[in-house]
Amino acid sequence: MASFEPILTRHIHREDSHTLSGYKNVGGYKALEKMFKTMAPDEVIEEVNASNLRGRGGAGFPTGVKWGFIPKDSHKPTYLICNADESEPGTFKDRLLLNKTPHMMLEGMIISSYAIDCHLAFIYIRGEFYQEHKILEKAVEEAYATNLLGNDILGSGFDLEVVIHRGAGAYICGEEMGLIESLEGKRGWPRIKPPFPAIEGYLRCPTIVSNVETLACLPHILNRGADWFKSIGSEKGSGPKLYCISGRVNNPGVYEEPLGILLTDLIFKRGGGLIDGRELKAVFPGGSSSAILRADEIDGLRMDFDSLSAAKTMLGSAGIIVMDETVDMVSVCLNIARFYAHESCGQCTPCREGTTWLVKILNRIYQGNGSLNDIDMIFEITDNIGGLIDFSKGSFGKTICPFGEAVAWPIRSFVEKFKDEFIAYVAKGVEVS
Repeated sequence: MASFEPILTRHIHREDSHTLSGYKNVGGYKALEKMFKTMAPDEVIEEVNASNLRGRGGAGFPTGVKWGFIPKDSHKPTYLICNADESEPGTFKDRLLLNKTPHMMLEGMIISSYAIDCHLAFIYIRGEFYQEHKILEKAVEEAYATNLLGNDILGSGFDLEVVIHRGAGAYICGEEMGLIESLEGKRGWPRIKPPFPAIEGYLRCPTIVSNVETLACLPHILNRGADWFKSIGSEKGSGPKLYCISGRVNNPGVYEEPLGILLTDLIFKRGGGLIDGRELKAVFPGGSSSAILRADEIDGLRMDFDSLSAAKTMLGSAGIIVMDETVDMVSVCLNIARFYAHESCGQCTPCREGTTWLVKILNRIYQGNGSLNDIDMIFEITDNIGGLIDFSKGSFGKTICPFGEAVAWPIRSFVEKFKDEFIAYVAKGVEVS
C-alpha cells in the first residue's frame, strides 16, 4: 500500500484543482496535445485496449473493446455519453471527481470522442448534484473559451460539442439504456439488449456510454502508456481504482488504491477499522446491489471484478458498506427492499410486482407476524426476479435490465447468510401470539 501513489486524486486537495488553470498546472490536457500531434484514432483505441482498462461504472467491460464495437461502415453519427448519474447507495467516487477535478473527466471525454469519431457528447449528471453541476458548467465554459471544446480543437481539425443534461432523480437512469431513453426525452425505461448502445443507442445511432471514473483514467494512459497502466493492480484488472468506504468504520471516505487491493486492507487500514473496536459482521463490497459477504468470507479477497465474481458477489461501484455485530440484518434487508421497490421503473412484471411483494413479506417478518413459509417465499420471489444465481454463467436475469439482479442478489444473500436472524423474528412473533 505504501508504494502506491494516487493518480486520479493526487491533486484534489489543491484549492484550484477544479479550475482549468489548476488542472493545467499539474499537467492537464498534455495527453490531448500528445494525441492530436502523434496518434490516429485507431492508435488511441489500440493503446486503451492494451492498457486493460475495464469500465468503472459497475459492469467492468473492457473500454477499448467497447469502442471497437462501433460499426466502421455506419453512415450515422456517433455519440458519447458520460454517465455521471451516480445513484448507487454507498457510492460517491464520481461525485468527488466532479467536485475536485472535472477537467480530468473532460479531457477523457475528448480523447474518447476522438477515438470513436464523435462530435457531439453528453454528460448525464444526477439531478441532486447541484453543486457539482455548477462546477461542471464552469469547467465546460473554460474549455470552450480556450478552444479545448468547439471547432478545430487546438488546431487539430477535430470538432466536439459537449452538452450537460441533468437527470431527475431516478435510480434506473443510471442504467445505460434507461439513461439513453431519458436523454431522448422519454420515460427512463431500459431497452432490451441486443442491440447494444455501440450499435444502436442515442437516437438509434452508435453510442458509447462511459462512467466518470473510466473517462478520468484515459489522460493518464495516453500520457504514460498502456504498459505503465497495466503495471498497476493485478492481471485480472489494471490501473488505479476509487473505493468508497462507509458504514461502521472510523474513517469513511473515498480511497484510491490499485485495482485488486485486499478488502481487509481497505476496511481495517484505510477505513481505520470498525467504530469502538466492534466486530465485523458483514459488508457490501460493491454498493447495495451486490450480494453481501460475511466476515468469515473476506480473508484474502481481492477487490477486482473476477475475484469478487468468484466469491459470488461483484465489484460493482466499489461502494463498500461495513456492518458490525450490532446491525440488525432483517432491518437492513427491509430497508434495501424498500429502496428497490421505490426505484423500480415498473416496466417488467417480475420486478414491478416482486419488489413490492418482498417489502410486504419482509415487513411482516420484521413486525413479528411472519412465518417460515415467508422465508421460503423470499427465495422464490428473488429467483423469479433475478433468476437462479449462478455467477459462472454471466447474465441470467429475467428482467430487461440488470435491476432485477440488483434486487435479488442482496436480498437473497441476507436471508441465506443470516437466516437464523430471520427465523428468530418469526419465532419471536409466534411466542408473542
